[in-house]
Amino acid sequence: MKTTKHNLDGLLLITIIALVLFGLMMITSASSVIAERARGDVYFFLKHQLFYGATVGAGVFLLGLFVPYRFWRQLALPLLIAALAMLVLVFIPPLGARYGDASRWIVLGPLSFQPTELMKFAFIVYLAALLEKKGEDIYNFKKSVLPFIAIVAVISVLIALQPDIGTLFIITAIAAAMVFIGGFRLTHLAAMGLLGTAVFGLLFNAARYRLARIIVYLHPELDPQGIGYQINQALLAIGTGGLWGLGFGRSRQKYLYLPEPATDSIFAITAEELGFARSVLLVAAFVFIAWRGYAIARRAPDTFGQLLAAGITSWIVMQAFINIASLVGLTPLTGVPLPYISYGGSALSTILFASGILLNISQYTKEQ
Repeated sequence: MKTTKHNLDGLLLITIIALVLFGLMMITSASSVIAERARGDVYFFLKHQLFYGATVGAGVFLLGLFVPYRFWRQLALPLLIAALAMLVLVFIPPLGARYGDASRWIVLGPLSFQPTELMKFAFIVYLAALLEKKGEDIYNFKKSVLPFIAIVAVISVLIALQPDIGTLFIITAIAAAMVFIGGFRLTHLAAMGLLGTAVFGLLFNAARYRLARIIVYLHPELDPQGIGYQINQALLAIGTGGLWGLGFGRSRQKYLYLPEPATDSIFAITAEELGFARSVLLVAAFVFIAWRGYAIARRAPDTFGQLLAAGITSWIVMQAFINIASLVGLTPLTGVPLPYISYGGSALSTILFASGILLNISQYTKEQ
């Protein structure tokens, strides 16, 4: 078997660039009211996203694109250790910043960073390297499953303490997809699935507000001015948009009715302003990324490339699905950003870095 190098996946590149530009456009509209009231500048969040998200993201995107993907294999363990250290630092002032009941950010002067975004990428790289190294031992419970459970447990504890259950769910879902593709036995996967379900059940029962989210998911009409407020306002925004929307910039919900209009809830603002028809195109873009991404994984010339491409694609697609599904009432609200679209510099820059690596993998194909 030999490897050939060719042009990258141009259609995937165009789709990613289009989504980033679309995200900047929607942030301009969705954040304008809160930006003017909080900062006195309607373009404050757009400027912040342009500099800390898009500009930094473009730099690391090019890094991921031009550095051969095999390079990241040798950094798998250092990246994971660095990400774990940052997850610890969020609890240590003055580096760690606490907002409300959450400790999720590291702050250095005017800069802030959310380490869980780095952890998503670092864990994907580490898991791809680990599964490639295991070879035939992938079927061995002691040699493969137990080490996997151990590292997931460490990551889960640190993220649950922040707390950020939405991100924890994303990471465990990505990991499940990767070990399934990597070749874990179905009996092992089933056992880990039951264990994971039990753990998440305990986490939801440990905090009343998490349990309330499940109740509101099942009965959104309950407590519309309390725990059910965000989902009801999101559904109202989406329903108000109709087929073609109210028009760009004409959202009513962004006037301090819908919480987090530029971050977690940006899809609802998009549907309100642009309507169902155009929102379907946004969903179609993520379906297209899934198709191209998993095709890149299937054609990758080695196990590491296959698993790395599959992990990155799963990250983008699962997070997009969970964000959109939660706002239309298909899943409980989780508070995860919409990839490429939501406001957040660390989220955009890390997803662009990973996207650059995915496109780098697309340049290599195995041939018999």
